[in-house]
Amino acid sequence: MSTLLRIQDLTVEYKTRRGVARGVDNVSLSLEENKTLGLAGESGCGKSTLGRSIMKLVPYPGQIVNGRIDLLLHDDVEYAKGVIPKGIVNILDLDDDEMRGLRGKEIAYIFQDPMTSLNPMIRIETHFEEIMKAHYPDIEEEEITGRAYEILDGLGILPERITDYPHQFSGGMRQRVMIGLALALRPKLLIADEPTTSLDVIVEAQILEEVAELKELFNLTMILITHNLGVLAQTADDIAIMYTGRIMELSPTESLFEDPLHPYAKALLESVPDVTHPEKKLTWIPGAPPDLVNPVPGCMYNPRCPHAMEICRTTQPDLITTGEGRLVACHLFGGN
Repeated sequence: MSTLLRIQDLTVEYKTRRGVARGVDNVSLSLEENKTLGLAGESGCGKSTLGRSIMKLVPYPGQIVNGRIDLLLHDDVEYAKGVIPKGIVNILDLDDDEMRGLRGKEIAYIFQDPMTSLNPMIRIETHFEEIMKAHYPDIEEEEITGRAYEILDGLGILPERITDYPHQFSGGMRQRVMIGLALALRPKLLIADEPTTSLDVIVEAQILEEVAELKELFNLTMILITHNLGVLAQTADDIAIMYTGRIMELSPTESLFEDPLHPYAKALLESVPDVTHPEKKLTWIPGAPPDLVNPVPGCMYNPRCPHAMEICRTTQPDLITTGEGRLVACHLFGGN
């Protein structure tokens, strides 16, 4: 199986009045085709910044200052001013026009809030038309309508509702429309940023099931960003636990839930209510994440970690491979 995406030493900084904060700090990971990678962690840990970096959509004042993001292209990609040849391309080397050629066609992004992502002044059919004609100016109206019908039907929306406006849909249906728009051009990589955050659990389950079916239908590779570890348990092949812009653990989903390695990953899992064991005491993580402008020395988690040692307060641990092929950044498992 081919590696579709490889990120190496990616660093993203935000310049603020108080100083520079690292939203993503020296992150490296890879993602194989047709796999789903989950990104989890507390708010502000860098999940969305990492996802937006892959699209080169880091909002101001953020800036990618180091690293590379390699994407495998199976075919030449045409854009307004030329062609991006097939093969491995470093996204960070592409200009704005080249990135517009990749966005939607090779990489698609589902944003958190569909109400602010959809244009309230135009019908859903016009949303599909704008996306498709931006990449295929000569596409026929019948083909646009046919593809939109197919996608919406797969997401549980009656095709005739394509003439409705966003405000005429419920929150769950708007989110389905956003997913449909992301899939309109059959991208190879789909990045879903908290796609079910504002939905109730029943609608959330329905959408996750529909996304899983579409993933198989279109041979998608996915990055799923969420706070909800239960969602990742159902959908992800591997999970990366992030904290203060760094990956603390990267493990197969089953291994992570059965035996989390990093103390932070273990604390996250223990803070989730377990309805199958009502006698289990619910715990929480004391303290708060450190100030990224004035980070603590050593491991960023050490002020909150019950296993912190002296080396944890002076030396930042590297992300190392354990004997089981899992990755963890913790002095309990060796490394510097």
